[in-house]
Amino acid sequence: MIYGKLWCVVKPSVGIPIIIGAVAVASFSVHLAIVSNTTWVKAFLNGGNKAVVAAAPADAGKK
Repeated sequence: MIYGKLWCVVKPSVGIPIIIGAVAVASFSVHLAIVSNTTWVKAFLNGGNKAVVAAAPADAGKK
């Protein structure tokens, strides 16, 4: 482990929750920024525009 000596200074019972909390806050802030600054994410989460499927004409396969 690169930072193995860190646990000589900070107890794991304190350091691990801080690290997990920092990752959670960072992840939440990135997701919030994406949702706030884009229009396609909101449309995607709300179902967006439904694509209209065009039916083939009835005589398309006949010759």
